[in-house]
Amino acid sequence: MGFQDRKVKIITTTGKQFEGTLRSIDPDHLHVYLEDATLQGGEAMPVVFIPGSIIEHIVVEEKSVDLRALAEILEKTFPRMVKIDESASLIIVADRVRVTNRGVSGAGPTAEKVKKIYEDFLRSQAQ
Repeated sequence: MGFQDRKVKIITTTGKQFEGTLRSIDPDHLHVYLEDATLQGGEAMPVVFIPGSIIEHIVVEEKSVDLRALAEILEKTFPRMVKIDESASLIIVADRVRVTNRGVSGAGPTAEKVKKIYEDFLRSQAQ
């Protein structure tokens, strides 16, 4: 699921709200594991397990990057060097630079060029 490692807000059937980084979801029961969470009202919780039976809504707090559109743009600069893994929400450029919703990781001239394209893409999406 594309929510993993993203900031989310969980609203329960009892009205409680948790915000944190989603680390995993049990696909069978929709149990959720959050890290660095806060309960509505500000109570910090380093780790929270929320049973799927009490989850009413999951709201993704951060905006998602259209990785398919970004991969098409990267392909123009790096022909036949761009691979997209949509199930992992990941683009790999030249087998060493990784691009996710959170940014670009890697070093060297290729990574620097990918970072510039990524930042330009984000700016164009914001307009």
